[in-house]
Amino acid sequence: MVKIVTEKKIKIEVPEGKKKERIDVFLANSVENATRSRIQKLIKAECVTVNGQHIKPNFIISPCDIVELVIPTSPRPEDTEAEDIPLNIVYEDEYLLVVNKAAGMVAHPSFGNYTGTLVNALMHHTNKLSETGVPGRPGIVHRIDKETSGLLIVAKDEWTHAKLAKQFFDHTIDREYWAVCWGIFKNRTGEVIGNIARSNKDRKIFTVSPEEGRHAHTYYEVIEEFEFTSLLKLKLKTGRTHQIRVHMNHIKHPIFGDPTYGGRVIVYGSSLPKMKSRVDNLLEVMPRQALHAKTLGFIHPHTKEKMFLDSELPADYRTLLEKLRV
Repeated sequence: MVKIVTEKKIKIEVPEGKKKERIDVFLANSVENATRSRIQKLIKAECVTVNGQHIKPNFIISPCDIVELVIPTSPRPEDTEAEDIPLNIVYEDEYLLVVNKAAGMVAHPSFGNYTGTLVNALMHHTNKLSETGVPGRPGIVHRIDKETSGLLIVAKDEWTHAKLAKQFFDHTIDREYWAVCWGIFKNRTGEVIGNIARSNKDRKIFTVSPEEGRHAHTYYEVIEEFEFTSLLKLKLKTGRTHQIRVHMNHIKHPIFGDPTYGGRVIVYGSSLPKMKSRVDNLLEVMPRQALHAKTLGFIHPHTKEKMFLDSELPADYRTLLEKLRV
């Protein structure tokens, strides 16, 4: 039984002009990783208030209501169980390891994902994981999205963790992502600069904002062009949540297959014969965003050696490229 001892407090003001709807529906659409059933459990546990009052799941919210909720976020480290989950480790020594994370795997236990995470797998693989950072996330120096595959660094001790974290903070980590994006780019190289903030319409997703959010900077280069998509390599100047996905969608070239940022609808090529059946077939192959953290470069904290690691593309990604080349 996982015991929850850490929590996250969220305060949301219902926007003016918002149509009246049930509180559980509103919060399921506003809180990341939340579902309606989980929200209903929080309401019954008196973890949700509206204007300071506890409410029922069928409560109807109104514009300008103040909604506050307390969400359990992670289990205690001692309650997180080791699980025998296969890991694709591309490098390991006594201080750190680099894993090629599979798509669909969450980095660490959190609200709604207490098992089957990378941390559960790492605890089975080794008993040496740093405890620096957020409780319940041993070894985790940085993260990539659940449905993004690719390379992640894991620290085995606190000193190594701190040194690696500083490299991320100083933006000296060299990361290259590969993405299949909709459309043919006008220029083969370019950059996207734009603050990333939570969307006012849907708090689960992010958008480029001229005034709010945090500065974000992405470089891209076209590697290969197909009939109605392009293969890109991208480098991050900053590391914001969903950065590549948001920036590519912002310039009208969403990542193919991305269910959140416009990648599962026909963006280009709608006039081509039999386009819908072809796209449906490709989306069946790629049920997620076609985004992979392919390379990782950093200075080893102990040896001072410049490390550069590459990873193979996962099977779904390779199949997608083969079909696009036909």
